[in-house]
Amino acid sequence: MMKKHLRNVATAALICAALPLAACTTPEPGPASSGSAGAASSGASSEGTGSPESTSAPGSEGSAQSSAGSASPSSPPETPAAETAAQKRLDTLSLEQRVGQVLMMGVPAAGATAADLGIVQKNHVGNVFLKGRSAVGLQGTAAAVQKIEDTVTQKTTGGVGQFISTDQEGGKVQVLKGPGYSTIPAGLTQGSWDPKTLERRATGWGKELAESGINVNLAPVADTVPSSIGAANAPIGAFGREYGKTPGSAQAGSSAFAAGMDSAGVSPVMKHYPGLGRVGQNTDVSHGVTDTVTTRDDESLEPFQAGIDDGADFIMLSSAYYSRIDAKNPAAFSDTVINGMLREDQGFDGIVISDDMCDATQFRDWKYATRAKKFFDAGGTMMLCVNQDAIGPITAGLVAEAKADPGFKAKIDAAALLVLKVKDGL
Repeated sequence: MMKKHLRNVATAALICAALPLAACTTPEPGPASSGSAGAASSGASSEGTGSPESTSAPGSEGSAQSSAGSASPSSPPETPAAETAAQKRLDTLSLEQRVGQVLMMGVPAAGATAADLGIVQKNHVGNVFLKGRSAVGLQGTAAAVQKIEDTVTQKTTGGVGQFISTDQEGGKVQVLKGPGYSTIPAGLTQGSWDPKTLERRATGWGKELAESGINVNLAPVADTVPSSIGAANAPIGAFGREYGKTPGSAQAGSSAFAAGMDSAGVSPVMKHYPGLGRVGQNTDVSHGVTDTVTTRDDESLEPFQAGIDDGADFIMLSSAYYSRIDAKNPAAFSDTVINGMLREDQGFDGIVISDDMCDATQFRDWKYATRAKKFFDAGGTMMLCVNQDAIGPITAGLVAEAKADPGFKAKIDAAALLVLKVKDGL
């Protein structure tokens, strides 16, 4: 997917210095792969509350290297041009701007208020999520996105464009509706189609998002909900968000959807790693949600591996605990899940994004800034926060921690560098 394109353009310089991300230009990607690999990840209230009106429904909720020519064994490895360009851009950013690059803030999908835009500017926010539900249609959304992009200046983000995302899965989790947007069926229905048909349809849905100025979709769901659990799985199965009842069907559907999005120029986000299909409760509205079944080498990881093999740029973490993997920490705070499994076992080198960590009941025991610190300490790349009012405390806490602890600052720098590298490829 996107990463394949990044490898092809690794020699291109970072060109978003003074332009909104949507205005950046890079060599056109080659045709999207139509293989059976896949990509996906999200929770419930994170992507802007999965349900239309109820708090009990799901909500809202993933670098590139060049294949340089062979060098002699005694020659030092060459630094990919994309990484060099991203590092140069990082060097121009203040600490506050670097912190802004690793946060994604929620704003109302129908249009950010002046107060919302003020928070984006004051906190140098580098990524925005269109949350809730909107019926203003494609043109209305495009106008709302333009207002967000207009916040990009040298003073705010150092001129670096933004990831503008939403949650356009389908079914109960479709943020954007109205003139210009298709009505997208739920994952189970999509999964019943031939993968080629799904990929073609998803390409069309992705083009609608791209025309709106959106470059990231927090979808598809790569979770497997076994038939034995079905609708008793509150975050996914109860809404038919899954593509099937087996890892194979989940992989086929999520892969096809992701390939379609990527073909349209929108980065898909695989969710919710390492799987949210076996829990009973929803982390958006419940506390202590725990998966007691999934293991480190579980077959339910196969859809995520397929997405990684296809070059996914984003994978979203689940917010649940996994007692057979790391009983002490939710996945978003787990070094074992992020570095041990996702990075080392499965070879993912893209952006690891959280599900919503601000309004989700699962995290109620920690203050906002503590949640952020624990996420980045564990190896996370980008924190999703749908609560605008929490961004100030989070930013202040991360900046203070980075000033006090060089080791923590190095983690923020590494995360910001990875974000810049992926942005360079869009």
